Amino acid sequence: MDAVLYIHGKEGSAAESEHYKPLFPDCEVIGLDYQNFTPWETGKEIRAAVKALKDSHENIVLIANSIGAFFSMNAGVDGLIQKAYFISPIVDMEKLIVDMMTWAKVTETELEARGVISTEFGEDLSWDYLSYVRSHPVEWKLPTKILYGGKDNLTSLETISRFAKTHNADLTVMENGEHWFHTEEQMKFLDDWIRRN
Repeated sequence: MDAVLYIHGKEGSAAESEHYKPLFPDCEVIGLDYQNFTPWETGKEIRAAVKALKDSHENIVLIANSIGAFFSMNAGVDGLIQKAYFISPIVDMEKLIVDMMTWAKVTETELEARGVISTEFGEDLSWDYLSYVRSHPVEWKLPTKILYGGKDNLTSLETISRFAKTHNADLTVMENGEHWFHTEEQMKFLDDWIRRN
């Protein structure tokens, strides 16, 4: 039996994996409740989960949502899984952090001096995080299908298109989709997308 590993996004949970069980009836579908929230720590958790699954499953499919996709691409699992489905993935974390710094009116000099700066929109900006992202460019060679919402407020169509082209990924855009796929219409589109692919 093959396995499907689901990696949730921010404020999500492993329980979301239940949604995917009917879409993969012949697979064991598992959600990972990771405990850390930095790419270097969460990447280790994801890699350990994939390696454990590899011991008992021939093939592993990855479904990753939002920042879960970014964490997965920092896990060094390319050679261990067969294909990936990314939903609203964060594919250029450096750009997102720099954008957030602009929104918060924080300069690089300030961030480096203070280390961590909390913002009014609830995100902590971290110099260590930004430095890690810059020194660890994403390398991803896996067959990947991407679902992107045309109204995504975190990643531009230009950014996602560039990533898809660079990494030879198949990109599907739902014009009425948001970063968080959650309405009945959006979830039906997501389910149909997985069935088609």
